[in-house]
Amino acid sequence: MPVVGADTHQTLSDLSVGRSDILERAVGLREADREASGLDARTFALCKIAALIALDAPPASYAWQLGNALADGVTPEDILGVLVAVAPQVGGPRVIAAAPEIMVALGLDIPEEG
Repeated sequence: MPVVGADTHQTLSDLSVGRSDILERAVGLREADREASGLDARTFALCKIAALIALDAPPASYAWQLGNALADGVTPEDILGVLVAVAPQVGGPRVIAAAPEIMVALGLDIPEEG
């Protein structure tokens, strides 16, 4: 097993739980991409959420993007609107898979099947 330094371990841990400030500080991705897109911050955030749904993204990606989106003025109702809007293009299974990830990222409990 390789020796992993404490700083590397901490950075990987922070990224794995969706601490976006680590990635932004390391590579400055988000702001540079938003500026290059020409979109306002709210619209940019909604587009990113739509892309996550389409890609069947991992849970940590939702935590990061939804945190950014909420900070940019996106509401939970806007996020639901994105799910509805992309459903015809990405299909029901992707929307169904995204819903619990979005719920967790919003701090909601996932209902028990019943």
